Amino acid sequence: MMPSTTTRALRQGLVRPLPSLSSQAQAHAPRRAVSFRRNDDSSKRSVSTLIVLRHGQSQWNGPQARFTGWCDIPLTVRGRVEAVAAGQLMRSRGFEAKRVCVAFASELQRSHETCELALASMAGHEQETWNPYRIRKDWRLNERHYGAVQGFYKNDPDLKEDYGEETIRHWRRSMHGKPPKMGKMHKHYMPPPAPQTESLYDCQTRVVECWEERIAPALFEEQNLPYPPDQRTVLLVAHANTIRSLMAYFDNVPEDQVQNMYIPNSVPILYRFNTETRQPISVKLESNHGGSHARWMLGPENHSAIRTALTQGGTLTRAIFDALGAGRDLTITGRDIEVGVRELMRDDAPMDCVVMGVAKEICRNIKPDEKIHYSEFERLTQETLQKLTLKNLGPSDIVAKDSASHGSY
Repeated sequence: MMPSTTTRALRQGLVRPLPSLSSQAQAHAPRRAVSFRRNDDSSKRSVSTLIVLRHGQSQWNGPQARFTGWCDIPLTVRGRVEAVAAGQLMRSRGFEAKRVCVAFASELQRSHETCELALASMAGHEQETWNPYRIRKDWRLNERHYGAVQGFYKNDPDLKEDYGEETIRHWRRSMHGKPPKMGKMHKHYMPPPAPQTESLYDCQTRVVECWEERIAPALFEEQNLPYPPDQRTVLLVAHANTIRSLMAYFDNVPEDQVQNMYIPNSVPILYRFNTETRQPISVKLESNHGGSHARWMLGPENHSAIRTALTQGGTLTRAIFDALGAGRDLTITGRDIEVGVRELMRDDAPMDCVVMGVAKEICRNIKPDEKIHYSEFERLTQETLQKLTLKNLGPSDIVAKDSASHGSY
């Protein structure tokens, strides 16, 4: 499948890149007159839910990670276990397979297999409630293409000698840097329409195009699905860079801050959209990359994957601190925390986040008028995390996580 006219025009600078989600919503609104409205309380918001999931560990992930890109690498045994655990976690939170009207995956097996395993796990003993035909593949959800370095270990000393660490870092971290093109003699060469190399911006362009042309219509417009849009759930299983690109688009993350976004394997991420405006409705928790509307599902099986987000200086800790109404002097009172929790609970998400666990526990330990500094808040957060970990994090919390600056891609 060849890139569309829109994609080619973007790359040639003929149209303006990446409109905001609000402008996208305005562009979509007049196209189709689809009306699915609640008959009960008109004051309630109509909500469509997108669950985003990175595939389980592949054979080229891990300590000796490679630039995997479009190489069709299978899951490890651990990766399959992670996919099943993610499905069980979603099912335990009320997202059964029958609630997922449509699922999207890339054309790479590690994505598609994760999607199948997660859906089967979400179905549990009710296997008849799902079917693989509900999975729609799209090449635009494939991982970013790494050009000539695809297949090489990320710490390969020859790469560092040939190109230099700073150049490699630019390829990996910036929006517009790209590795050298892959030639026809490369052992992982694929003929067109596969690209020869991509920047993260190139990857984002095709992913957003897929969102606008296939995923958003399935979430907000498509008829003859089991549930109307205001009760609809769509699952998207893709890769670190394609998910990072889409989240950056949803959250309007500045280009120079996208490098701080970390997407662990098999941790479900929720985005809840107002069905009519098509904009995220969850409270945006601020962070060092501008904040996120995402809600991350956390359970005993996957909490270690995002534990780094709560380490000293972790961006989730700061996001919670800011979201609860901290002052510019980096202090907060017990009353601020209590009020902040109440405000976040208005978000309507079920058991909405680690704020409910961490903040409530902290609130019990300080008086309403007592003021604490951010450093003390960090310390209390660490103590609370340890308590929650000992309780297996009581798999009842959905983590309102921005994205940690740890990890590599």
